[in-house]
Amino acid sequence: MTETQAGKLIFPEVVRRLLEVGVESYFVDVPNRREVFYMSDGQAHTQSMTLALNSVASDFSLAGIIAAIRGVQTDAIRYPEFMKQATAAGVLAYWAFLAGRKVIYFGRKGEAHIEEFPRPVNT
Repeated sequence: MTETQAGKLIFPEVVRRLLEVGVESYFVDVPNRREVFYMSDGQAHTQSMTLALNSVASDFSLAGIIAAIRGVQTDAIRYPEFMKQATAAGVLAYWAFLAGRKVIYFGRKGEAHIEEFPRPVNT
């Protein structure tokens, strides 16, 4: 999504828009600069990333990726900065399961972190 890569949307809006068009999950492949969107009808669509990405750090930093996640969840940072921090934390790829409300972040040596979506706050 071009608006996401430009830092114009907050994470909940991205999720809402993707679900509206039938996206169940999406996979971000940093080295290949590619996103694959998996649809509820079984189809998949690939899109090149336009965002300039840093090289992925050799070591996976759990604290680093958690800090980036919290930053984007609170809108302290937007997607371009999130990706900068994620690659600095050694994130090679991630798979967001919108229907399952979780994201799995992968490191270069097989490390992984599973992050559940925050629960909506009742008002």
